[in-house]
Amino acid sequence: MAKIHNILEDADGFVVVSAEYNHSIPAVLKNLLDHFQSEYYFKPSAIVSYSAGPFSGMRVAMHLRAVLAELGMPSIPSIFPISAIYESINEKGEAVDENYDKRIVRFIDEFEWYVSAFKTQRKVGLPY
Repeated sequence: MAKIHNILEDADGFVVVSAEYNHSIPAVLKNLLDHFQSEYYFKPSAIVSYSAGPFSGMRVAMHLRAVLAELGMPSIPSIFPISAIYESINEKGEAVDENYDKRIVRFIDEFEWYVSAFKTQRKVGLPY
């Protein structure tokens, strides 16, 4: 756990990738998130959700949004949902639909903007 602590502590932001499990966050992911706390403070997060069905794991994304904010790493406004995961990504890990390639660029650009903004403000210091 010390190694994970160091990785989280050194990170400037987090991309959280999750499947939907029973309409929510998989227990192992929730347990990992809950184990740490100060490592997340004032660092943005981005949510990638997926499911085997047509709803792209949006229920887990909404639960994650609330949990991540409470842990001190608010998520960016955009979410990167992937529906029908087994049909959307081929065996090489490439997107089958070219629209995913276009969407991911905007998603990453937005995340990088928030990472940069939060990093700048962390250097300035907290207002209290």
